[in-house]
Amino acid sequence: MAININAYNEVLSQLKPYHAKLVAVSKTKPVEDIEAYYATGQRIFGENYVQELVEKQAALPADIEWHFIGHLQSNKVKYLAPFVHTIHAVDSLKLLQEINKQAAKNQRVINCLLQVHIAAEETKFGMDEQELQQLLTSWNSHQQDFAHVRIAGMMGMATNTENETQVRQEFHQLHQLFGSVKTTFFNTQDYFRELSIGMSADYTIALEEGSTMVRIGSLLFGERNYNK
Repeated sequence: MAININAYNEVLSQLKPYHAKLVAVSKTKPVEDIEAYYATGQRIFGENYVQELVEKQAALPADIEWHFIGHLQSNKVKYLAPFVHTIHAVDSLKLLQEINKQAAKNQRVINCLLQVHIAAEETKFGMDEQELQQLLTSWNSHQQDFAHVRIAGMMGMATNTENETQVRQEFHQLHQLFGSVKTTFFNTQDYFRELSIGMSADYTIALEEGSTMVRIGSLLFGERNYNK
């Protein structure tokens, strides 16, 4: 078992002044490691792979709040819709519509975060500002068609770089965009409040730049096992 309770407690103490939530990213890690953090009181866990999440959800306590944080294909939404709490990486209107459709079948409302591309790397997913505005405008004029999704905020991934100034600038830019989206589309909605930025390498900068939710994996669970 590669869990690190000292690192976990340190992260929690750093999040406390910001009232930010910890999403413990358990992808590729065994159920036993999740159970160990569950025993300490952690309830929010994040996964990147649909099949793995479905298997873990069935094997673990029912009060875990599962967040799907990976790139999600529309045809996989139906597997998560019965239980997922929040989907972090909504990057198209088509995906939002499918989440709404599958949530309706399960008589649920699913929290969604809109993913914005802020990194210099092309490999990262997410919408640019124009695509984001188009999605929100469509949603805003057809809100009655989206009764089973709740747009709870935004999400982004900074460039994977040692250049802290660049990382800070990218987070800052997303925080400003978050503020303008809140004012324009969600001024009276309390539920639009989450800014999911910050991972193991850059979460302290993210907190300073307005993060309400950090996604931390390797610091808590050790390095990933992709050849399991």
